[in-house]
Amino acid sequence: MSVPATLTELDAAHVIHPHAVVGAPAAPVIWARGRGATLWDIDGKEYIDGTCGLWQCAVGHGRPELARVAAEQIERLEFYASFWNFANEPSIRLAARLAELSPAGLDRVFFTNGGSEGIETAIKLVRLACHVQGRPERNVILSRKSAYHGVGVASLAATGIPPLKEGFGPLAPGFVHLSTPTRRADADALVAELRATIDELGAETIAAFVGEPVMGVGGMIPPPDGYWPQVQAVLREHGILLILDEIVTGYGRTGRWFGAQRYDLDADVIVTAKALTSGYIPMGAVFVHDRLVELLAGTAFRHGFTYNGHPVGSAVALANLEIIEREGLVERAASVGARMLERLQPVEELEAVAEARGVGLMLGVELAGDRDAGPVAAGALEQGVVVRASGQKIVMSPPFVIEDAQADRIVDVLTAELRKLA
Repeated sequence: MSVPATLTELDAAHVIHPHAVVGAPAAPVIWARGRGATLWDIDGKEYIDGTCGLWQCAVGHGRPELARVAAEQIERLEFYASFWNFANEPSIRLAARLAELSPAGLDRVFFTNGGSEGIETAIKLVRLACHVQGRPERNVILSRKSAYHGVGVASLAATGIPPLKEGFGPLAPGFVHLSTPTRRADADALVAELRATIDELGAETIAAFVGEPVMGVGGMIPPPDGYWPQVQAVLREHGILLILDEIVTGYGRTGRWFGAQRYDLDADVIVTAKALTSGYIPMGAVFVHDRLVELLAGTAFRHGFTYNGHPVGSAVALANLEIIEREGLVERAASVGARMLERLQPVEELEAVAEARGVGLMLGVELAGDRDAGPVAAGALEQGVVVRASGQKIVMSPPFVIEDAQADRIVDVLTAELRKLA
């Protein structure tokens, strides 16, 4: 009789993990359950979730009310396509609720399954708008170095992190990357570069500028003071549309419902996902401004995904947004983030640390020189704290419901690991 394979063996034999080395998998941490900001693996070891998995779990793990909503909707109507003139009640009600929460003018929503699909959708929308206005040559998309926008044909081309593109060429043409807007950068110089790029390419060739209000995957990079108002003014001056990638920042992570509100931005498109359902069901939403709707009026948008407007995802999203509002979690993200950042900032005194930074519950530590953050994240994991290494940076994005003692524990463990660096 053959011996039953362990989960680790089955994983190694059958699963290709994102961002892992093919054919040489590391032993997995296999999660068994979660509650709030706490996770347990199959061996019963307890961890504090300092990353929300991938930024998404705003309301915390194991919310029974979301499980009930999903089960009830599955019993009523598990799924039907929303193409053409088909619709379902939860997605209609969700679109109306999102219109209430979103910045002014963003009253229409196109649903997706996640962030990459949302960026693909946004790029198609702005290019189509230029096309139907008789300007098909207006198709260039401006992005930034260190930006992360996804893994699709266009969203990867928009991404400004070179290692993520290696081996996947040829990439989609029509994308130009500007300098990274780090917190300590000169905003006027960055805007001057934007103007020079527009002059070089010709405004008549540029459809849109895409950017994260605060860069997430690239290392939790807040913009320098004055950057976004100036960028927006230049884009308006030249008739260039603004796409905000709020896949990470949307639904409260910056301490406001949307990063657009934090930086007083009037975007033409806002792409969201992750915290829309807190990750309980894969779902995203692309907000489209009335200005863009007017440009597209009368045009068929021949684009869609099988699971657009999924009724179960929509029902869960409605309940998730209600939890965020009822429990004051947007405000909680602001206060806990400020607490963590204040306690993190002393690590800047260490020789190995270049900067500690944060906006709401988006926190990052950048190492000095060419140090690799991987050992820091690995050491924290051994101590029961999950943080994310991204090159020379450690990124944190815990659930909004994290307890103060848990937030302090993340900072204490991370500080101890950073002190071990030479």
